[in-house]
Amino acid sequence: MKAICRYLLALTLLPQLSLALEEPASELAEITNFRQYSETFASAGQPTREQFELIRDQGFERVVYIAFTNNTNALPDEDQIVKGLGMEYMQVPVDFSNPLPSEFYAFADSMQRNTGKKTLLHCQVNARATAFSFLYRVIYEDVPVAEAKADMNTVWQPNEVWRDFIFEVLAQNNIDPNCPGCDWTPRQPGQ
Repeated sequence: MKAICRYLLALTLLPQLSLALEEPASELAEITNFRQYSETFASAGQPTREQFELIRDQGFERVVYIAFTNNTNALPDEDQIVKGLGMEYMQVPVDFSNPLPSEFYAFADSMQRNTGKKTLLHCQVNARATAFSFLYRVIYEDVPVAEAKADMNTVWQPNEVWRDFIFEVLAQNNIDPNCPGCDWTPRQPGQ
């Protein structure tokens, strides 16, 4: 009887834990941790100069960078590269050790100004960007917390700083981060 109860419980939780990620174009799959959430929204780690051309060729119209240009693999002239390819460019420098709700809202505001614009959100490895994507999708696109969390976890399990940041922004929007199957326990380095 216990086995049947566990099986039924698993069946009820399974749909909530499924991934909402779409299969990206093969060219885009080469970009570090590229994740396609919908026809108009994706996140990734740092693209190369050449990959920005592929991004444009796949119909992206806007690039939002949420890290600093002095990162090791950052392109210091990324703004010029992206604008030169005819795409919009926005940068919101987010300190990995101290993300602020105002930074998330600056990004979200730009997204809300033109929701149909195909957008790539990126940082260095797609940790910051998947956290911002999680929040944007849950708050503005009504994606269930469990689904967006499962997608974020394909890249990383947020550390304590980012978990607390996510919880703060969700609380500001009256959204409970707890859900069946959601493990918010920060991972220790090396886990």
